Amino acid sequence: MDMTGEQRIAAPKQVVWDALNSEEALRASIPGCEEVEKKSDTEFTARVRLSVGPVKARFAGEVTLSDIDAPNGYTLSGQGTGGVAGFGKGEAQVKLTEDGEETVISYTAHATVGGKLAQIGQRLIDSTAKKLAGQFFANFSDYLDERGASTGGGSGA
Repeated sequence: MDMTGEQRIAAPKQVVWDALNSEEALRASIPGCEEVEKKSDTEFTARVRLSVGPVKARFAGEVTLSDIDAPNGYTLSGQGTGGVAGFGKGEAQVKLTEDGEETVISYTAHATVGGKLAQIGQRLIDSTAKKLAGQFFANFSDYLDERGASTGGGSGA
């Protein structure tokens, strides 16, 4: 699965960067997130409960950050397992660009899944991934708004 997108966040680039590297912000933003732990400046672990069509599971995963160009972007690589539900692994390039008082987050991601997840159909996986990305950015914007980090503008895709 390949996915690209862009999201406008009503906050300065440094604020967005800091939040993208914060356990608290990620826990509040990732749909179904039960736990996020920052192991180091470049490593996170997480536990997430998700439903993809008829497959419901708790996934445990690890994410590693590389090619870090603070506060402009990085590459993140991760993998997660959900027991009999299967596994997922992937990589994404994330770029932050300042646009006035807002920040545009651009991303390109590639992921593969296996196990029961791979059996439910690529179209359902793709639509679920897009839905989860949309939920992440809505939650992320709300998180920043609640902390007064926004510039007062709205967010959109």
